[in-house]
Amino acid sequence: MSSTSEQLRAPAASGAAQAGWGRDSKVIALIAAAHFTSHVHLMLLPPIFGPVKEAFGVTYTQIALAITVYNVVSAALQTPAGFLVDRIGPRAMLTGGLLLGAAALAVAALLPAYWLFIVAYAFLGLANTVYHPADYAILSATIDEKRIGKAFSIHTFSGFLGSGVTPALALAIAAVWGWQGAFLAAAGLAIVSALLLIVAGSILPRTVRKPQASTGEQAKVGLDLLLSGPVVRNLLFFVCIAMANGGIQNFSVVALGALHDTPASVANVGLSGFLLLSAAGVLLGGIIADRTAHHEWVAALGFAFTSMMAVLLGWVDMPAAVLIFVMSAGGLLNGIIQPSRDMMVRAVTPVGSFGKVFGFVSTGFNLGGMVAPLLYGWLMDRGQPQMIFAIVTAFILLALLTAVTRRKPQAAAWTR
Repeated sequence: MSSTSEQLRAPAASGAAQAGWGRDSKVIALIAAAHFTSHVHLMLLPPIFGPVKEAFGVTYTQIALAITVYNVVSAALQTPAGFLVDRIGPRAMLTGGLLLGAAALAVAALLPAYWLFIVAYAFLGLANTVYHPADYAILSATIDEKRIGKAFSIHTFSGFLGSGVTPALALAIAAVWGWQGAFLAAAGLAIVSALLLIVAGSILPRTVRKPQASTGEQAKVGLDLLLSGPVVRNLLFFVCIAMANGGIQNFSVVALGALHDTPASVANVGLSGFLLLSAAGVLLGGIIADRTAHHEWVAALGFAFTSMMAVLLGWVDMPAAVLIFVMSAGGLLNGIIQPSRDMMVRAVTPVGSFGKVFGFVSTGFNLGGMVAPLLYGWLMDRGQPQMIFAIVTAFILLALLTAVTRRKPQAAAWTR
């Protein structure tokens, strides 16, 4: 009789597991689509700077102001957006962000005034504030613990993919329908993503329930939580990553040319290898993140080898094939780090506070994104390209130190 009961229970358990995976895959697909869209919006303007500049009759600096405004608004308002995600729910905020982004791009494309274009980019930056808080809140609250690392990796991969395909797509659409057509296509993509959330989003949580306080303790919320040591440490961690990646992604080509007379074609192939292997590494990193609890050591090993890449780039004149291999290997390790990075943030976040914490620490990307171009550009103007790689190495090592010296969070934090 016991044997018969076990046989009856086994298919039921298997079916429940399959149903759980089916639900998780739908949630991940919806969030990945939204994150892909956000990175399309992020990378839309740089490939078509020229046509936009000519349309408004302004300088490159004046057009670049749109990106600065975008980052300033995102940095200033991402943390408040995280509080709203926790208060009114991630699904509503994510849908609203997509629709606001679509409206901002439509205004930028259809209204002819330059200052309206800048204002539109400010609202696009406001729309950007919801993605990380809402995405991570939804994934953390809904995905099975056994698959959360893979979920984070697919989320990050979708963003990398959006950034990677946008330049070619924007140029292709602009060649046929002008830069306005590229902007309207990106707006249409946001509307489609929002409709997916409206039509198929019933599996997403409207709000994330906070657990009842146990053993007389209540989870810290608000500014006390955000200004706590573990969360501020993660903010610093994100700033370091942004400063390091900003140097490699935006200035490695020109710095290698100035240092070693590396042809731009070779350096660009190396940079492409770095970016493409980063995307592949994210997926591999998700598998690793689900199989270990020592996320800080995964990050530390990745940073150790990535710092070696930066040192080689700055101080060794490598043959083309070796340079491309080194940058590609560095990209792979850079990607592997990303899911463990997210798991480290998740480990110090109380249930019900995912939005505010991920919103706050993700501000580190915007802070680094504002400082890095100015710092590295200033170094290039002063004829100090090697210092770019020195500073990149320093920030990688600071990120490593930040990761390995963090306190291990208590397991009780994740009871739900």
